[in-house]
Amino acid sequence: MFGMTLPRSQRIRGTALKALVAAVRSSPLGGSVTRRLRADLGVETLRTASPELRGAIPTNAYPIAARRTSARMPSRLALTDPGAWPRSVQSYANAYRCGEWKPSAMTADALEEARRLATLRPSRGPLLSEDADRALAAARESDQRISTGNARGALEGVPIVVKEEMDVAGLPTRMGTAWHPPRPAASDCVAVARLRAAGAVVLGNSPMTEYGLSPLGVNPHRNLPRNAHAPDRLAGGSSTGSAVAVAMGVVPVALGCDAGGSIRIPAALNGVFGLKPTFGRIPTTGHGLVGGSTLVHVGPIGASSHDLALFLQAAAGPDENDPASLQQPPLAAGELVEALGRGVEGLRIGIDDADWADADSEVARAAYDAVQALVRDGAELVPVRVELAPRAAAIGYVTIGVEMLCALDDARAHWHELGPDVRLLLAGLTRFGPAEYLQAQRLRQTLRRQLAEALAQADLLALPTTARVALAVTDAEARTGFVDSPGLNAMCRFSFLANLTGVPASTAPVGKSAEGLPIGLQLLGDAWDEATVLQATAHLERLGAARVERPPTL
Repeated sequence: MFGMTLPRSQRIRGTALKALVAAVRSSPLGGSVTRRLRADLGVETLRTASPELRGAIPTNAYPIAARRTSARMPSRLALTDPGAWPRSVQSYANAYRCGEWKPSAMTADALEEARRLATLRPSRGPLLSEDADRALAAARESDQRISTGNARGALEGVPIVVKEEMDVAGLPTRMGTAWHPPRPAASDCVAVARLRAAGAVVLGNSPMTEYGLSPLGVNPHRNLPRNAHAPDRLAGGSSTGSAVAVAMGVVPVALGCDAGGSIRIPAALNGVFGLKPTFGRIPTTGHGLVGGSTLVHVGPIGASSHDLALFLQAAAGPDENDPASLQQPPLAAGELVEALGRGVEGLRIGIDDADWADADSEVARAAYDAVQALVRDGAELVPVRVELAPRAAAIGYVTIGVEMLCALDDARAHWHELGPDVRLLLAGLTRFGPAEYLQAQRLRQTLRRQLAEALAQADLLALPTTARVALAVTDAEARTGFVDSPGLNAMCRFSFLANLTGVPASTAPVGKSAEGLPIGLQLLGDAWDEATVLQATAHLERLGAARVERPPTL
């Protein structure tokens, strides 16, 4: 139950990586290198899947609801007191209400702190591009609304940052690249427009790994911030800057995107909360990837469960330009915040023991201890089995790889301006054929059905967020990039299950390793049932089993 010790990193870096990239593209060696990469990532195991596991080719990526309705307990428990740390949305709202803080002053302080963090070596700076003038102007408008009793809600005057994957008016949407022209977006993406309408103040955009293709937190085109708790460790990706912005207290909540764990992985590695909502819950209209994806979700990284709920309540809802968003049932006003007070008595939590075995022992133990805290307070453990879950990451690699390859025709024309890890990946992806993608989707369809069957038996499915804690990195590796297949697998091992099926999934900080590195517990819920996911993460906070700790680097 308590996992295993995973293989340590097997990195290719520097001159060896450059030579390998050149060989893969220009010599017969490319075939053998690609086969090794596929084997390391488990893609070859998909060929051996039994025929009965191959379902029909899915006609859409819409999530399958396991239950028609979910049990709704009465809301009777108070929210956790935010205290002095972390600075949650609630702490901002309380301080604004009593006149202790003003949005204009807090916005100026947040911008200054982001600049200070960027001067550290290694950097912990969470901003790529500032929008200081507009942010300060918006904050002054919040000052006025609050002083006259016309605050728009809990997010009024609260600073946020937005991953550079989503459009922010006046800032370029460069997706972690060097070659994308720094052309400012003409308008906000739907999610940012809704957050602004709720009173949030956008400081700027946050850096990410190149095209979001790495969960590790390395990008030779960006001075990506290091881990908030250990500057010699990676912060994870691809929503790297957004997670560090929250973990370092610059903002209480940030926008991220998640196609294979890119919200949950950096949130877990930096010791904060994250939520990948149901596929389509927050429209992707205004996303930087042309052509779209069946895996990309927009969602929050936050200092508390309450922050996640407030963000999602403000940003969710249908948009005519995103067909997936039109499938969602409406959220009632205040529904998600109300769910935070339900407690967990009678809540059924599914555990697939076989799946947990792939996590490092200390990761599995910390995550399982957090689940046991819920059980002691009234939740029920339910054994479940999702047979294809161990192959979810491999199915995800094929899916995201081919979809990205189709969307990146322009990028291939800028081959020499891409990072070496991305070049190696794209060279390997060109060897995937249409039949391989379709076979992966047939397995995906069965996986969707298997997870729905498990969630018909349990309200939530519990898993570690990552199989290992944050990986070590040298300055040279961070500067030039590297390839580390075992490390990549350790980050993504448990995350693709929720992306492939489209169900909501959270991560909560539930402990630390012997080295003081954060560990996350992941909770998956039924389609469109973010309320139950947040209900459980909030109770972890209430019990003290999940909490955001002040980084020792502050």
